[in-house]
Amino acid sequence: MGKVRRVKLSYERSGSGAPLILVHGMGSASTAWKVIRPALEEKFQVTAIDLPGHGKSDFDPNQAMDPYSLALLITKQMDELGIEKAHIAGNSLGGWIALELGAAFPDRVLSITGLAPAGLWLVPTTHRTLLGATSRIMAQYTYKFADQIVEQEWARKFGFAEVSPKWRELPRDVMVDAVVAYGGSEGYFPAWDGMLTRRFDKTISDSIPVTILFGDSDNTLPAQTSQERTLAPAHARWITLSQSGHAPMWDSPQDCVAEIIRTASLVQ
Repeated sequence: MGKVRRVKLSYERSGSGAPLILVHGMGSASTAWKVIRPALEEKFQVTAIDLPGHGKSDFDPNQAMDPYSLALLITKQMDELGIEKAHIAGNSLGGWIALELGAAFPDRVLSITGLAPAGLWLVPTTHRTLLGATSRIMAQYTYKFADQIVEQEWARKFGFAEVSPKWRELPRDVMVDAVVAYGGSEGYFPAWDGMLTRRFDKTISDSIPVTILFGDSDNTLPAQTSQERTLAPAHARWITLSQSGHAPMWDSPQDCVAEIIRTASLVQ
């Protein structure tokens, strides 16, 4: 059997200060952080990564795509970048990966900020949903026309109303980036399958500060089914953001920046 190569993650690095790694969600890319990166770069050396088969990162079918395996992959990337320990902030699947990093690799993590983290559900899902699968397939055939698509209000509503209560106010480039990332994410279904039958139910040392942010209008991971506080670390700060959806960094950027900085400041 041939040697399986390790996926090398594409990343963008900027700013100065303590290391901060940003981890995007399923079907997204490092471009999802564009709104808040300038403010974070004033406080941190920011490394925004692309998960396998997302953004500019290649996809290898031999790469395990469950949250723990992706957390392990990030530690290997940290080794290559010379990052011994880092603050971690993640959105959706990226938030789950951040929690896995804190649980499995506590010596690599300074603090964790989860922005609408996945995995906090009592009953794990066992199969893909038809709506989610259909929207991804549609995106595969349309994302190359993202510039034209986002010019249409019906298309903006169709693509973003469920994600953001402020979809009418989202910057055009944020929407274009999101459509391109979603349509081009070869790792989308493998990442989805990697979450099936799983949830986050591990322990994180109280020496690692943890903050969890959910929007009050999160339709992707609603409070009724996907925000189970007993699965979060007992010492975690839990914050609900007003008029914010599944991408709080778009809807509540100043709050997200403030909470990432505040969480980082709690490191002893």
